[in-house]
Amino acid sequence: MSNSEKHEQSQSKATESTIHRDFSKEMSYGDYLQLDKVLSSQQRLSGHHDEMLFIIIHQASELWMKLILHELEAARLLIQQNNLEPAFKMLARVSRIQQQLIQSWDVLSTLTPAEYMEFRNSLGRSSGFQSFQNRLIEFMLGGKQTKVLTVYEHQPELHQQLSQSLHEPSLYDAAIMALSLRGLEVDKQYLKRDWSQEYKENASVKAAWLTVYQDVERYWDLYELAEKLVDIDSRQQQWRFNHMVTVERIIGFKPGTGGSAGVEYLKHVVAQRYFPELWSLRTDL
Repeated sequence: MSNSEKHEQSQSKATESTIHRDFSKEMSYGDYLQLDKVLSSQQRLSGHHDEMLFIIIHQASELWMKLILHELEAARLLIQQNNLEPAFKMLARVSRIQQQLIQSWDVLSTLTPAEYMEFRNSLGRSSGFQSFQNRLIEFMLGGKQTKVLTVYEHQPELHQQLSQSLHEPSLYDAAIMALSLRGLEVDKQYLKRDWSQEYKENASVKAAWLTVYQDVERYWDLYELAEKLVDIDSRQQQWRFNHMVTVERIIGFKPGTGGSAGVEYLKHVVAQRYFPELWSLRTDL
């Protein structure tokens, strides 16, 4: 054995000697992450091999959505407090998470129509359409729809959570308030509107954002906020498009398991934009 090999072996033994091995009275990695709960939650109802893929993709997506909500709620509060700078990191993180969600459709698309039909009936009426976290994200971004609450009436606590979110200002509402706080003129009705109603494009809001984009040096923080919002809106649209394509690839134009129109419904929502003035002003610059 060469001297270098002996040295490497000695270093390896020294490193291994410091590894903690007794966790009878210590918290382990698995304990901290509660992996016993997480990894025992993939229960295939059909026993079909590919159902595991379907479950894990959706469970992982729900975990990412939980983190998105965590970041968006904190960012909204900071914006409401006119403390924009710390919110930028949170909004940038949301965009990165969205990229993970977009790429997840590539993994799910490895599921063929024939494979999916082997276990589709096991899903019953359950559907991604019922994802309450996805609804909370939509509400946070300004896509308010009262009628969707009926899906959650069988879960009173969840229904209350969604109802509360429905009646709170969205992330974009908070951004519009920030425009007003900086002295930019915004219609008063848009500063104290019925937050449960879906946001509609407004000329005064567009004019305020246009002022920001035409004087970036003066309004740099508002400009950066706007671009962070555009990032999120753009990726949300990409996520919906990839969702639509994946669904069409696997089930064609069949109705969704939850009773939705499937691809036809997804085609309807794919072009939705949550921050309309930030898109339309680009034509006027």
